[in-house]
Amino acid sequence: MGDTLEFSDIYQEVKGSWNDGRLRFGRQSVVYKSSKTGKVDSIPAAELSQAQWRRVCLGQGIKLTTSTGHIYKYDGFRDTDFEKISEYFKAHYKVELSEKELCVKGWNWGTTKFSGPLLSFEVSDSPAFEIPLASVSQCATGKNEVTLEFHQNDEAEVSLMEVRFYVPPGDTVFRDRVLSKADVIQATGDAVCIFKELQCLTPRGRYDIRIYPSFLHLHGKTFDYKIPYTTVLRLFLLPHKDQRQMFFMISLDPPIKQGQTRYHFLILLFSKEEDLSLSLNMTEEEVEKRYGGKLSKNMSGSLYEMVGRVMKALVNKKITVPGNFLGHSGTQCITCSYKASSGLLYPLERGFVYIHKPPVHLRFEEVSCVNFARGTTTTRSFDFEIETKQGTQFTFSSIEREEYGKLFDFVTAKKLSIKNRGFKEGKDDMLEDSDEDQHDAYLERMKEEGKIREEANDSDDSDGESGEYDSKASASDSSAEGGDSDREKKKRPAKKAKVVKERKPRKKKPKDSGAPKRPMSAYFLWLNASRESIKAEHPGISITEISKRAGEMWRELGKEQKEWDGKAEEAKKNYEVAMREYRESGGGSSAPSKKERKKKGGKSDEKNKKGTSGGGRERERERTTGNDSFKSREFISSEESSSESDRGKGKRKRKGSDELEEVASTPPSSDSGSD
Repeated sequence: MGDTLEFSDIYQEVKGSWNDGRLRFGRQSVVYKSSKTGKVDSIPAAELSQAQWRRVCLGQGIKLTTSTGHIYKYDGFRDTDFEKISEYFKAHYKVELSEKELCVKGWNWGTTKFSGPLLSFEVSDSPAFEIPLASVSQCATGKNEVTLEFHQNDEAEVSLMEVRFYVPPGDTVFRDRVLSKADVIQATGDAVCIFKELQCLTPRGRYDIRIYPSFLHLHGKTFDYKIPYTTVLRLFLLPHKDQRQMFFMISLDPPIKQGQTRYHFLILLFSKEEDLSLSLNMTEEEVEKRYGGKLSKNMSGSLYEMVGRVMKALVNKKITVPGNFLGHSGTQCITCSYKASSGLLYPLERGFVYIHKPPVHLRFEEVSCVNFARGTTTTRSFDFEIETKQGTQFTFSSIEREEYGKLFDFVTAKKLSIKNRGFKEGKDDMLEDSDEDQHDAYLERMKEEGKIREEANDSDDSDGESGEYDSKASASDSSAEGGDSDREKKKRPAKKAKVVKERKPRKKKPKDSGAPKRPMSAYFLWLNASRESIKAEHPGISITEISKRAGEMWRELGKEQKEWDGKAEEAKKNYEVAMREYRESGGGSSAPSKKERKKKGGKSDEKNKKGTSGGGRERERERTTGNDSFKSREFISSEESSSESDRGKGKRKRKGSDELEEVASTPPSSDSGSD
């Protein structure tokens, strides 16, 4: 068996939510590191007193009890891990891993046992549930009950608000034992020291900070915050870029709350020139006994140094400061923007910190890769993108291009994955002002779209131009050489515009008001018959609602639709008969169609070329005596041809629809060249 046992994907319950991480059993200690927060729990092997193996919701779990009264619970083990862990505990910790069954009867009557910071409710000597007293935020007593209220976790999907226990009237022992271990912040006694009117960036404002032995009290004009030292994860002391101010940042988990706003970081801003003489509200013996030389009763120095020294001693955590990184300007930070707010990015030895709105702390362990991207507005800056293993991306933009080399070398030294590693060698090309050697994707896209539009215009011109224009164009192309062909190409756009303008009226077809109306479909026949009944069933219904309701009713008809299909077919036949009679009586559609003209061949064309005589005009008048407003197509075309021949002009008049132009007579051979 090896010296260590490691398990991944082990979960720890924190106020109703599961945080995954890695658990390692070593000879000297048991270490658990959270993947989410990076917080490390270290249990010395000499302090382990009891270990239990239990079946829980996430498979199998281990409950470890120390001689100091602390209890740690980890879930997510497999059934096969029991033997391996049990042997390791016997060999190295001299502790037996015992199996413990939980009660699942669902009874609400039992006994309560206090085991260190844990309240256990047992039924028949088997634990039904356990409450960490550190999660209790308030303990209230009634006539014969005690109510425990809990700290809320914003990341938990479901939160337990309170639990009520029945106790005999007048019994205060239960309440006192809960309060002795509960995380109920009570400002009893005097503060160790007070820092007045400190400038705070998040939450914004000026606050008096009162330091108590177990918590930190922020007192402002509007809001008060009590921060237990157990919620402090990290401390940072970072210099401002102007070298005249200092940031002191406190990382919190869980965060402090102000309405719906959560503050995961507490950021204080100090001036280096501010000095302070501090005297602790304790005797020298108490200071020495409690803090072991980390603090003294009387201290003096810079204000930020005094705050950092006191917080380091009370929280018992190290203060993180910048490492060896130096930017282009000689400072330990980089000016950039995040979410449209300007701030400072600090490359640290184990992560990145952005100050200040909103504050961001990214550990190297949770970074998947980084990317150097071109600035969106100018080539004088670039963007630095950080992607986490959870898929979240942080983009720090508007970084001066002079910082590129320093930042790239730092990221490479920390062995972070870089997406566009080739940009290191070509960084001058990426950040160059000149556009000669750059690949401009936008410009290339515009060129491609221009080519597509030109091809589309050429295809439209070839379809819309007449045969005479094509013959002239081909002749000119074949005969022209050198500059003539170039001039011919330059003249074409003007002709294209002219052709497009003349084509527009041709699309409009005149409506024949005397023609029979087209038959309605089966649905509309049914709708006309059913519209009144729908209105009667739904009084006040709108037109759109009638259509919607009618569509639903039509789909529900089923076989009854065949009846209306038959009526629609009968209406269609009547329409065809009426249309045939209308054409025979000299209606607007009595002219032969395109198919009929093709069948007849050149006979009709020869007749049209001869023009119409006076007798022909009389016959046309006789045909149209029944309706003075109606004129047949032959009559219109004959008038056009005769008027054009009299005037001797070389252009045809465009009147009527497309069919009228096709039937109209062609101009004489002398005018055929002009169009």
